[in-house]
Amino acid sequence: MRLRIDAASTVPLYQQIHDQIILGLAAGELRPDETLPAVRQLADELNVNMLTVAKGYNLLKTEGYLISDRRQGTRVAADFQADKLFMQSLQEQLHLLTAAAKIRGLSVAELQQIITTQYQGFEQGE
Repeated sequence: MRLRIDAASTVPLYQQIHDQIILGLAAGELRPDETLPAVRQLADELNVNMLTVAKGYNLLKTEGYLISDRRQGTRVAADFQADKLFMQSLQEQLHLLTAAAKIRGLSVAELQQIITTQYQGFEQGE
């Protein structure tokens, strides 16, 4: 998987790294136990500070998407569970997005269709 960042974006670089890795996992571009580039190597490839990559990786580790050790480096976790912390975060994010959709006049059916289309896209590897 090739990560691309946009230095002109308002989204912080570490967040872009984080988000692209999650999208890569959902699309099947990254597999469980797959080794990721070392922090230094990815920082060089993206032309960013090592601390930026480390912050993105650490966030993914905290969320349970990545694991690392000195011998095997950083790799994709083998098992992902919808634990209590994930479900709480999901509820909070969906709450805000649902509120914004309601304010903008989307119907429940339209919102459900958007979610269904997104989910199916990941199932199809898009």
